[in-house]
Amino acid sequence: MGTMLMLGFAGFMGILKIVLMALAAFGLVDAAFRREDAFRAADKQNKVFWLIVLGIALVVSYLFSILGILPIAGLIASIVYLVDVRPALKQVSGGGNGWGRRRGGSSSDGPYGPYNGGR
Repeated sequence: MGTMLMLGFAGFMGILKIVLMALAAFGLVDAAFRREDAFRAADKQNKVFWLIVLGIALVVSYLFSILGILPIAGLIASIVYLVDVRPALKQVSGGGNGWGRRRGGSSSDGPYGPYNGGR
């Protein structure tokens, strides 16, 4: 019974470690594709700072146990980027990467042009 509990706990910690690594990796890739001037315009730290911090967070979450202080600090850095810096960058740069965003036109436009209601 005790070994099954330990295996379950180890599996949970493994999944949690993967989630921490995914958060840091997503933040790192997102920061890498943002423009440098957007960081300055949003009055956040510069791009190199966030690339270094998120890169360290990714490496630390891979190398160390999740119960240590370093992976927790990396998690906090990833959350700060995703919750604070990323929305500010999106607002300054006029949205995200364009997915799901209309590029002009009327609200009655369909995928192949304006919809005239069968007229």
